[in-house]
Amino acid sequence: MTAIADIQRLVECESPTEDLAACNQIVNLAVEIADQVLKTKAETISENGRPVFWWGSKQPKIVLLCHLDTVWPKGSFTPTWKVNGDIATGPGVFDMKAGFIQALYSLANIDNAKDKIALIATTDEETGSITSKDLINRVSKDADAVLVFEASLDGKVKTGRKGTSMYQINVTGRASHAGLEPEKGINATTELAKLVVQITALENKEFGTTVVPTVMQSGTTTNTVPALAKLDIDVRSFSILELNRIDKAVKSLTSDVAGVEVTGGINRPPLETESTKDLYVKIEKVAKDLGLPEVGSASVGGASDGNFAAAAGAKVLDGLGAIGNGAHALTESIVISSVEQRIKLTTAFINELLK
Repeated sequence: MTAIADIQRLVECESPTEDLAACNQIVNLAVEIADQVLKTKAETISENGRPVFWWGSKQPKIVLLCHLDTVWPKGSFTPTWKVNGDIATGPGVFDMKAGFIQALYSLANIDNAKDKIALIATTDEETGSITSKDLINRVSKDADAVLVFEASLDGKVKTGRKGTSMYQINVTGRASHAGLEPEKGINATTELAKLVVQITALENKEFGTTVVPTVMQSGTTTNTVPALAKLDIDVRSFSILELNRIDKAVKSLTSDVAGVEVTGGINRPPLETESTKDLYVKIEKVAKDLGLPEVGSASVGGASDGNFAAAAGAKVLDGLGAIGNGAHALTESIVISSVEQRIKLTTAFINELLK
C-alpha cells in the first residue's frame, strides 16, 4: 500500500465525531493500517468512553498528535473519495486524515521510534476534545516536543492559534398573549437583544479578539410574548488575558426584568508563539539542509489540541499535516504530490529532535 491509498481508506471510512460507532471503526482501521506500515503494533485505548489510537511509548518524549474524527455527517460527499489530477477530495482528507497518514509514514523511517515517540489520534477534537483533553495534558507535560499534524496553511506550519471560549445564554421571561395583554409578559427576545449589544461590544481588534453571537432561538408562536430565548456565543483571542476578561463579562450579564443563565467558558487556551518558536527554528533548518523551500509560519484563528499541549508546558509545532485547502467546506482537498515531500520533511525533523 502507499500513503495515498491509505489516506483514501481512512477518508472512505467516514467518522463524524458524534457517531461513536463510526469513531470506533476509524480507530480500528487506523490500527490495521499502522500494523501494515510499522513493525510495532498499535492499539486502541479508551479515554472517558471514547476510542483513541495509540502507537509507541507510554511515556513519550516526542508526541505526534492527531485526530481521526470529522465534522461531516455520513454521505456529505458523493463520491466520498475523488481524484482530479493532483487533487484528492473527501470528508476529512485535509482536516486531518492525510496528516495522520503522513505522521504514520514518517515513523516508518525512524529507528527505535517506539522507545521515545507516541503517535496518538483522538476522536472528539472537532467538538472541543471534552473527553481527550486530560489525556493530551498528561502526555504533553512530560514531553520534550508535541508535533501536531493538523492541516497546514498553504504549507506553512502554525506557530500561533487563538484560544476559544463557548457560551450559551438562556433568558427566561414570562409568556402572555401578544395581542390582548402583552404588558403582562416579559419578552425574552427583547431582553436577549439588549444583551447581544453588550456582548458584541466586548470584541477587541487590537488583540484579535472576536465575540460572535451565533445560534439564536426564541419564541413559540407568533401571537405569544416569548418566555424563553437562547443564544450561543463563539469567542476567540490570541491572548489568555482577553479570554479571561470576556469570561468575567459574559458571566456577569443580567437583565432588570428577566432571568439570565450563562453556561460554558474557556474551552482552549491560546497557542502562543513563545511555545512554538524553538521548534519552528529547527524545522526551517531541517528544510534548508534537505534543499527544500522555506516552510513558513502563520498564526491562525482556529484552535486545535496543540493549544492544550502548550498550556501543559510543552514545546509545540502545529500545522505539520497536509497541504491543501477547504477545511470544513465542500471543497476540502489535498495536493497529492505534496504528501511524500511532507513525509520526508517530518521524518528528518523528528530525527533531528531525537539527537
